[in-house]
Amino acid sequence: QVQLVESGGGLVQPGGSLRLSCAASGFTFSSYTMKWYRQAPGKERELVAAITSRGVSTNYADSMKGRFTISRDNAKNTVYLQMNSLKPEDTAVYYCYALGPGDIAGSWGQGTQVTVSS
Repeated sequence: QVQLVESGGGLVQPGGSLRLSCAASGFTFSSYTMKWYRQAPGKERELVAAITSRGVSTNYADSMKGRFTISRDNAKNTVYLQMNSLKPEDTAVYYCYALGPGDIAGSWGQGTQVTVSS
């Protein structure tokens, strides 16, 4: 059974940084593409970043390029999202998402709240 547990969210001032973690279990983590999504109040869930199974390739939403970095440690079954230069508009619930090889639909974590405010 796929389980994804996010952590690292919280309240941070504009311009600050946070690192989110997503601990995975119940599946072969090193075979899965991992993604981070976010959903702000009243808005649709949007893709933040993605990383391939071995971490060779990453991609980002345009508004996050240069500020956010996705990475993974397959030995620890964990994917990370380093967020720098945070803005109030980055305030959202951030979700971890796991997509297996050949899968059409993946699995979600429960989310972690990030609030950027002075």
